[in-house]
Order: sequence, then structure tokens, then C-alpha cells
Amino acid sequence: MCKELLKKLCAETKAELENNILPFWMTVMVDRERGGFYGRITGEDVLEETASKGAILNARILWTFSAAYRLLGKREYLETATRAKRYLIDYFYDPEFGGVYWELDCQGKPLDTKKQIYALGFAIYGLSEYARATGDEEALKYAKCLFDSIEKYSFDREKNGYLEALTRDWQPIADMRLSDKDENEKKTMNTHLHILEPYTNLYRVWKDERLKAQIRNLVNLFLDKILDAETCHLNLFFEDDWTNKYRIVSYGHDIEASWLIHEAALVLEDEDLLKKVEPLIVKIAEAADEGLNPDGSMIYENFIDKQKVDRELHWWVQAENVVGHVNLYQHFGDRKALEKALLCWDFIREKLVDKEKGEWHWSLYADGTVNTKDDKAGFWKCPYHNGRMCMEILERFCR
Repeated sequence: MCKELLKKLCAETKAELENNILPFWMTVMVDRERGGFYGRITGEDVLEETASKGAILNARILWTFSAAYRLLGKREYLETATRAKRYLIDYFYDPEFGGVYWELDCQGKPLDTKKQIYALGFAIYGLSEYARATGDEEALKYAKCLFDSIEKYSFDREKNGYLEALTRDWQPIADMRLSDKDENEKKTMNTHLHILEPYTNLYRVWKDERLKAQIRNLVNLFLDKILDAETCHLNLFFEDDWTNKYRIVSYGHDIEASWLIHEAALVLEDEDLLKKVEPLIVKIAEAADEGLNPDGSMIYENFIDKQKVDRELHWWVQAENVVGHVNLYQHFGDRKALEKALLCWDFIREKLVDKEKGEWHWSLYADGTVNTKDDKAGFWKCPYHNGRMCMEILERFCR
């Protein structure tokens, strides 16, 4: 029974990837006049040709199309990945101080030059995947340079962990927030998760001992400092000494972290670390399930101190919900987890996929209506979460 369900899931997600997600980004979003990719398409499908271009968007396009080429071998995926690689290196990379700029204008000129470590992480993720898919030495060289910059300027050798952001020339910066929705704290779960993720991918193509040690350190930070031992949710915002500042639950980050932490330990092939990791990532996933709805969808956040629950159904949360649960099925034989993943996939297909204009909507509101106020494509709305969901299924079950 499970074999038939997985066969169907593989066919549907492959079709979604190849017929909807990837074509949208290869056609609608390519900026043939100025280079790279356009910065924004609104939730009402209006292309804004002069919108600024974000490092996160470009790096995630690079990762997505590199991974798609590695898995599916289509020339057009390589061409799109190469376009993203070239633009990242030629325009986003800071040739004077290293690192990547946070934001460019539509012409490719630096608009916000701060060094947000989250962005450097995603640049490593994209470049390392391009190197993994093609063997390209230039991409690997720049990924290594970015790793060195993070370790030199962001890593806290006294109190452990990574600082959120710095100025262009790596000096302290007052506003370290990743976005307007975030708290202005020196260390966050989100940035640590998206350093762990690219470091793990970089290790696949570069078996460096210092990198290996820092991946192991990050995994232990999650389990010893970031994880709430009582609730098994991940705390989000910290002072530099790891004092937790707020009681906020992010269900999507919990389920995403459950499989990314597991992936890191698996890639390291560290049996002792796996023995520590595996019982806890199951508990993290179980805690994330507190955010599940009966239809398989997962709500956004719970602000415990404010007694406020955000029940919006974001596209990325649903994608990570699927991957986190198929990971539990694959590695622990949890058939109920597979059922949860399949139920969420049905929700995505029926409610989030834009069958008329392509891609996925940003979210559904709690009342079930489609959110058209937030982007269809933009600074934060990229092909990475949904594209990766499809490719994780293909790589795990369909090869």
C-alpha cells in the first residue's frame, strides 16, 4: 500500500516541479534586459521590472536549478543555474570586503551592503549545489571564501554560535533583523538553521575538517541551546549568551529543523552524533504537529506570551511539513507520518498551487481565502521550499 502511495506521490511532485514550478522561474522571472532575475511579481501576478533584487532570491534560484539539473539532467536547468551563479558572483559578491550584499537595485548596483549572515549561508548553499551538480571549481572557490568570512567575522568564539549581521566591512551593526517580522537580537534559530543547511551541503563536495567540526558544533547547539527541553519546540531569538528572549513557537521551522538536523548528522556519518540526534528530532517533529489542522495543513506561529496564534497557512510551512514527515517515514518507518505528508500534499495541490498563472500562492488566510497581498515571487518568495520538497521526494523514493 505504501509503495503505491509513494509511486503516486513521486509522479505528482515530479509533474509539479517540471510543469509548474521550474517553468515559471525560467520564463516569467528571467531579466533578459538587465541580467539575472526580476525582483518581484506581486500576489496579483503583476511583474515589477524595476523592483530591487535580493541576495536570498538569487541564491535560492541558484540552489533550486542546480539541484534540478543534478537530479534530472535537463540542459535548460543548467542554463538557469549558470545564469544565477554568474549574477551572484559578478554582482552580489563584494570584491573589496568579501561576503555578499543584501540587496541590489534593478540594474545590479548595491542598494543595501550589509552582511546578513543568513544571505551568506544561502549563497554557500547555491554555490555548493552548483559545484555538486557540475564539478565547477569557481563555484566551490567562492563557497569556501564565504565559509571563511562567516567563520572569521560572525562566529562567536567566546559564547559560541553566529552573530546575525554586520556592516559591509564587518563592523557591528545596530539593526540586525532579518526582516521586519523579526526581533532585533544577536543570535537567532533561523540563521543558525540556514548556516547548518549550507555547511552540510558544502561538506558533500569539500571534506574539510574545520567545516566538519563546525557542522557538529551547530548540531549540538541546536540540541543543547536552541531546543526547549520541556516543550521540544525550538526557541527563536537569543541574546549573545543564549538567553532566550521570547516565547514564540514557529511550527514550520520546527518541522524543517527536524529533518535538516538529521540530514547534517547523516552526511557527517557520525554514529555517536546520530544516537543523540535521532530521538530528539522525532520529538521536535511531534512538537511541530501541534500546529497541524485536520486537513493536513500546518499553521504558522504561536505567540505564547501575547496569547495570540497566527493560523495563516504559508506556502513554505506546508512544503517543509511534507519533507519533515516523509523523513520520519523513510528513516523510522513511521506510516502515520507518511499519511500526514500525503494529506498535506493534497492540501497543497488543491489550495496553494496556482493552476492558472503558475507557482504557488504565498498563503491561505485562516478563513481559507487566498492571500494575494504578498508576493508570488520576490525577496522571500522563491522556488526553494516548494522545489526542494519535490526534489526531496524524488531523491528519497523515486530513483
